[in-house]
Amino acid sequence: MSEIRLYDFELDENCYKVRLLLSVLAVPYRKIAVNMIPGGEHLEPPLLALNPRGSLPILLDGELVLSEAEPIMLYLARAYDAVDKWLPSDARGLALVAMWLQFASRDLHAAWLARRHAMFDASGDEQALHHAARRAFRLMDDHMTAREFDDAAWFVGTAPSLADLALFPAIALSRDFGVEHEAYPALRRWMRRIRAIPGFITMPGIPDYY
Repeated sequence: MSEIRLYDFELDENCYKVRLLLSVLAVPYRKIAVNMIPGGEHLEPPLLALNPRGSLPILLDGELVLSEAEPIMLYLARAYDAVDKWLPSDARGLALVAMWLQFASRDLHAAWLARRHAMFDASGDEQALHHAARRAFRLMDDHMTAREFDDAAWFVGTAPSLADLALFPAIALSRDFGVEHEAYPALRRWMRRIRAIPGFITMPGIPDYY
């Protein structure tokens, strides 16, 4: 079996998504630390040769090179989850997980930008980013509130899936840019369940309590 290598920045939530999935899958890998901020190593020729878009994470599995968290997660779930626990095999479940993965990469991008603005002084319209992030969090909380009325604990199906792991970091790290969790009670309960998943790992900025 080839060695999996993950080019990773510890404080990036997209890298964390992949580390979290690798941990719950109990898949061994070698982490290669990248000085993304302030060093900008992800924009230097060796990493641009792997990912010309200049973003992290980057995963190598043998000759396969993948970038961006959600495609990497899809690959790992299909390649290393023999029982299809994290990526449903049925059409309905698969489509719903894919929908929330798109939400994580598109609608929650504002939360990623707001955190970079707050922590690393990246450019951006702080008010607009906060508004967009809060709107995304409200949609997530409304969804989980409705799910709980149906005695469901997860975003899709009856067990945690890639959807839950992909959505978790943005809200869990929102205090880094001044958005508290008290306004999202259903997400607070859901985050407690995430933390109880076997193999769960944390990252700097995620509170120890919910």
